[in-house]
Amino acid sequence: MIAVAAEVREAAAVVALETTLVAHGFPPGEGAAVGLESERRVRAAGAVPATIGVLDGVVRVGLRPEELERFDAEARKVGARDLAAACVQGVVGATTVGGTLAAARAAGVRVMATGGIGGVHRAWQERPDVSSDLGELARTRAVVVCAGAKSLLDVEATMELLETLGVPVLGYATDELPRFYSARGGPPVPARVESASEAAAVASAHWELGGAGLVLARPPDESLDDVEPLIDAGLREATERGVRGKDVTPAVLAFLHERSGGRTLKANRELIGQNATLAGELAVALAG
Repeated sequence: MIAVAAEVREAAAVVALETTLVAHGFPPGEGAAVGLESERRVRAAGAVPATIGVLDGVVRVGLRPEELERFDAEARKVGARDLAAACVQGVVGATTVGGTLAAARAAGVRVMATGGIGGVHRAWQERPDVSSDLGELARTRAVVVCAGAKSLLDVEATMELLETLGVPVLGYATDELPRFYSARGGPPVPARVESASEAAAVASAHWELGGAGLVLARPPDESLDDVEPLIDAGLREATERGVRGKDVTPAVLAFLHERSGGRTLKANRELIGQNATLAGELAVALAG
């Protein structure tokens, strides 16, 4: 049911990478290139990438380039709850942050890189909608390196729920949680770290004390501070079109990429690469 590539199995420093962003995070034909660039960044930092997805009835931890190409817009979005069904039904399953964490836990991988984590959706008071990413973080001994919560979420409520779940949020050279595209404007983080080695020391201490997942939030190098009105407009359009659940994120991302003239697409691609580099450095520090 789960197959770990030999290179991943033998490595001391490994970074898990998701396949949902490959299949659904970018325009058709572009996702695989972003995934391969993330793998290159991880290797350049001295670690081994383990891109995770479901293929041919098996959860694969470590994909070959030709396998990564199979994760296109037709791939099923797979969270932790969906892994077994995706295997039994033989679909191409693109793992979310939660699905990737569940597979990483089974394979013993302690670091993951992504763009942004899921969390509490806006208007949750009227229609409760919370990503399963947070539940997996609360039970998996791993650090997720990201640019904060996805920008279309209620970032403040997400931070509150992470506190409730006992998930530490570390700001990488920042005192506030990045808002994905924007480096500023998020809620204060409970702790700030200045290096990958310091983050590794905090993670190790957290695990020794019986804790599970942590978030290491890295602000994007290029901050888009004017994107919030576009996010609001994208969410309104999705609601008017009847888009719900797991389909909201790709719909809003496509809207943002179009209406921003490609600025959000460029920022998304760059911050994913930046996070992969930091995750590789963190994996090396944890293995040292």
